[in-house]
Amino acid sequence: MRDWSHIQERYLRDALPIRLGGLAANLSRIKSFAMHDGNQAVVASLLEESKFFIEWTAGEAETSTAAELVELQVQLELWGRAWDEIWRDSAQRQQVAHTSSQWSQRVLELSGLLD
Repeated sequence: MRDWSHIQERYLRDALPIRLGGLAANLSRIKSFAMHDGNQAVVASLLEESKFFIEWTAGEAETSTAAELVELQVQLELWGRAWDEIWRDSAQRQQVAHTSSQWSQRVLELSGLLD
């Protein structure tokens, strides 16, 4: 079991844009790791961690950004609940990879780090 309090403490040291950048990086990792059969547990862990990142960040974000983050968090939860089934179906797994890549780009835009 991970020590989420330690991870949260470290995560919250960064400014909001950096935290959003970290979330975007996690989403990009999901895309990358989902392409290889042996990474089911790694991707499941990234899904879980990303949900926490959103929980720890959304309250400080602008309302429109927070709304998008909550939408993403719901998507991550839905994937997590069906993860074993998704992982066994290469088409579904490929869709998760594609969607997480799109979310990664969107969160990076929301972070303002691209400006």
